[in-house]
Amino acid sequence: MDRQLVIICLLTAGINLIGTLAYAARIAGVRTGRIAMSFALFNMLVLVSRTSNSFLGPFLAKRIETRIANGGGASLAHDFRVVLTSATLAVFVGILLVPTGQRLFARAIGYFQQHRSTGRMLLRTATPAGFTALRQSVRVPALAHLRDLARPRAVGWGVLTANVLAQALITVGVLASLYAGYLNPEFRVTASQLSAVINGFATILLFALIDPQLSVMTDDVVEGRVDAALFRRTIVWVSLSRLLGTVLAQIFFVPAAMLIASIASRV
Repeated sequence: MDRQLVIICLLTAGINLIGTLAYAARIAGVRTGRIAMSFALFNMLVLVSRTSNSFLGPFLAKRIETRIANGGGASLAHDFRVVLTSATLAVFVGILLVPTGQRLFARAIGYFQQHRSTGRMLLRTATPAGFTALRQSVRVPALAHLRDLARPRAVGWGVLTANVLAQALITVGVLASLYAGYLNPEFRVTASQLSAVINGFATILLFALIDPQLSVMTDDVVEGRVDAALFRRTIVWVSLSRLLGTVLAQIFFVPAAMLIASIASRV
């Protein structure tokens, strides 16, 4: 694995790790009772994750251009699958870090409530006090919580399936569009622009079907109609559906790229 591919995999892993840990912000909001602040933190993390995803494009495009110029395009599919694997591993690590993340976010919410400064809150993470808070917040998932996954959850299979599909499309969108440009180099600029269509559809799925369910459930927890343990269990299920979505992206990758390459010739 060359240095460029390592950088791409690290960026992909970071993006997916942040996106997974964003769910922990919702749990922190329930724990602290600061729902609005937790939503702001959640939206900030999601924004960072999805904005950072656009930075992958130039790195991946440069790799394709180089391979086309040097005649080494046969290995591009393998390279992109390595990138998809890094996304899956990052989501898995993110799920394991949810207990730690929710404690850190609870501290961050409390700190912001007191000082009302996002910059000051971010700078605190690099101080000795910030490292102490990190060390004190580290937790591993309890086995009891894993056993509880078999118990009822607050969202149905339809919502989880929609999240799997949305996460698969978001994960594969940029990669498939750029690889479609390799398959159909005459229209590779058109193919690359189609990633916005794929990600836009996936984002609509997320904000129209999944996020409202979690928001309503958050209100139910605050009002005492839903148990906090049920809420945490549901968040874990949503996180697992994200993990499955990144795995499904491996299956979608080549068919999606071929479909995009075909559409690019016809639009």
